[in-house]
Amino acid sequence: MRKTIQRFIAISLVAFAPSSSNAHVGTHPSIHDTVASIAQRFHEQFDESQLKALTLYQIEHLLTAREKEILGTEHITFKVNVPVEIIVIRDRALASEPFWIRDRKFKLSGINYKVGTDEFDLWSKEFETGPIGLGVNSLSGGNIHYVVLIRPKNPNDQVLVTDLYPGQLRVEPITNETLPFVDNTAKLENFPTELSDCLILRTQYDSRDDGKLVNFFQWTQFPATNKPDQVVLTWSDNPQTTQTIQWRTSDEISRGKISYQEKALFNRFQPTPLTTVAAQTEILETPNIANDPSCARHTAKLTGLKPETTYVYAVGDGSKEGWSELSEFTTAPEAIRPFSFIYMGDAQNGLDRWGTLVRNAFRERPDAAFYIMAGDLVNRGNDRDDWDSFFFNAHTIYQQRQLVPAIGNHEDQGGHPRLYLSNFTLPENGPGSIEAERAYSFEYSNALFVILDSNLKPADQAEWLDKTLARSNATWKFAVYHHPAYSSAPARDNTDIRKHWLPLFDKHHLDMALQGHDHAYLRTYPMKGGKAVESPKDGTVYVVSVSGTKMYEQDGRDYMEFGMTNTPTYQVLDIQISGDRLVYRAYDIDGEKRDEIIIEKVAN
Repeated sequence: MRKTIQRFIAISLVAFAPSSSNAHVGTHPSIHDTVASIAQRFHEQFDESQLKALTLYQIEHLLTAREKEILGTEHITFKVNVPVEIIVIRDRALASEPFWIRDRKFKLSGINYKVGTDEFDLWSKEFETGPIGLGVNSLSGGNIHYVVLIRPKNPNDQVLVTDLYPGQLRVEPITNETLPFVDNTAKLENFPTELSDCLILRTQYDSRDDGKLVNFFQWTQFPATNKPDQVVLTWSDNPQTTQTIQWRTSDEISRGKISYQEKALFNRFQPTPLTTVAAQTEILETPNIANDPSCARHTAKLTGLKPETTYVYAVGDGSKEGWSELSEFTTAPEAIRPFSFIYMGDAQNGLDRWGTLVRNAFRERPDAAFYIMAGDLVNRGNDRDDWDSFFFNAHTIYQQRQLVPAIGNHEDQGGHPRLYLSNFTLPENGPGSIEAERAYSFEYSNALFVILDSNLKPADQAEWLDKTLARSNATWKFAVYHHPAYSSAPARDNTDIRKHWLPLFDKHHLDMALQGHDHAYLRTYPMKGGKAVESPKDGTVYVVSVSGTKMYEQDGRDYMEFGMTNTPTYQVLDIQISGDRLVYRAYDIDGEKRDEIIIEKVAN
């Protein structure tokens, strides 16, 4: 069922770029385009078994001279005003990589550098005044991205670095507080004093996979067909009067439509004419999916709906045989109504087992209005086969109940959550300082939900968070994000989140923070000012949850009121209007209740 090789001709830079800020500019060749071209050639040349078996040695020898030149010189480029020595601090776990260090005759210094359990060696080469280009981190992907030091050959010269590409990289003097990467909070520890006179070129940690060709190709178990699938409901505007619906087909389907009407008795279409809306269709290129390198994604936004109303709908291409099965959605209430929702932490691994959990949750609580997932929906966020498995295992659930997702570090794989943003259309009402749809908010009945992106700098979202919490008169306030403010797993801590977000949670009395990442269940005492308080009316309850099969150990922490390990759960939160009560319960995959807390609002 291999699709034609011509599909690869349409591969674009965007399909590989880890972020929009890293998109190729200027006249020099593009690493991403070159990797796409190599992938196209390999796909033409080898069958599935051969592609799976390609080794690093074979790939290096299959590259043309021009490809090796681009991969070895165009990953990072800049100019210097005086002759310099360039020192590359390289992760020793890369073994013989990257190839260009050997090919360009960099010399191994006698300095070995160690940070924790990570060991690095240093390679140097002298360059004359003018342009300098350095290559990709590796052809295998993974490990730690190299860091670059720059030192003048003549100690009396002052180095000026210009025309630095990619533009988000930075050149700075080395200090005790220097961060080696522009997108990672790791610090230089025990740095060799003999290198303190160098400038450091801070590289991008998440560009370490830019040259990845080893194990590049994946095969999805669920390739797209001409029939709609992966139907998912999200909100991108007012939940009372709008509904956004996304779905997938093969790229042979060039248009999408949705037909809908208010639900009648017995779940039938009424005899009145259906309302039909055209969808926006985009081709999603994923050239590493060898058996399905591109598909069509369709998005329709319905407007002018009635609040608190159930609609039935089908999606398709408008042809007689091209429609999905009938499904339904319900808009949010205009007035304050009691409601329930389901929250889950990381699905990530064992998505078939997670599918059983989410279906059990739906069976036990069909009244739940929507589902929140606090990041790491999948394990490999830039590999489409993982998303295909996610949607397959959530089949029928998210086409009936809205999904409210947050971005986890695994969605951010490669430095940018490209496939996450392609799969879900979300509100664009987040901070102007970050990319749209990565953080957003909405209100449902008497509750405010603020979804944050903890992969990005918490400080960049703090002003918006403050204003969003301040202007809401909602009785209940929830925050959803991935990395916990109060960690569950050993040796993990997210101090920037506590520094920038928790004072705002305290200021505006956030009721609950719904988190993931640590793969062990934890519920804190009500917390305020970094300390446990007596009652939820005085502080915020922080929860860490996991719904998949990947599990971590758990540290006993003084802020933990209840914790457990090796237990996937889903949480049901019931918002009761009478008495303004929140009933929170955690259930395991068999439906056994494992935790419970009741929060009651106290009248002023």
